[in-house]
Amino acid sequence: MSVSSCTLCGNANVHLFYQDQSDHYASDYYQCPNCRLIFASPKDRPSTEEEFERYETHENDPNDEGYRNFLGQLFEPLNKKLEPGSKGLDFGSGPGPTLNLMFEEQGHDMNIYDPFYADDETFFDEKYDFITATEVVEHLFHPRKEFDRLWDCLKPGGYLGIMTKIAEDDKTFFANWHYRLDETHVTFYTKQTFEWLANKWNASINFPAKRVVIFKKSE
Repeated sequence: MSVSSCTLCGNANVHLFYQDQSDHYASDYYQCPNCRLIFASPKDRPSTEEEFERYETHENDPNDEGYRNFLGQLFEPLNKKLEPGSKGLDFGSGPGPTLNLMFEEQGHDMNIYDPFYADDETFFDEKYDFITATEVVEHLFHPRKEFDRLWDCLKPGGYLGIMTKIAEDDKTFFANWHYRLDETHVTFYTKQTFEWLANKWNASINFPAKRVVIFKKSE
């Protein structure tokens, strides 16, 4: 598969950003000069079987306080913005859904979706006060499609909260960045990428924590 355009904004003038030809890892990464997204070449994406095998190694336990604290980086600032009894969707809930339970414990109504573990696409027919995606967006092969779908599911004034490590627009940083060495991590977002999305959506945006971004849909 050749690289023809940016997987987020569709710009055709992407350029080779970094090549890793080390013994343990090999992949080509491209960057879009328009939205500043960095993404792995389609030829280097894992298969569905390889993805599932990797996700099965995750030990996400709702009773693990350490894991809850990790998710709290998004949960705490987003929960403060919500009206009582809000309706939410946790997108990419994984093998041990936990964030949805944390919001339910605060009185909110939650649906979960995951293409491997909770594959009920009827939930995309509903409208939500908030949507979360924790450690998910770096796995997306087609981020434009998924982001548009999630944004369409948000009510006016709703929130989209994302947690992912944010890339620096620097080749030296990227070469030494452990986050890209997970073969299921294929899409990386700079701060400018998220700002591009906010502009596209005419949304407000804030970064309440180092790896957290929250968008608010206009009323």
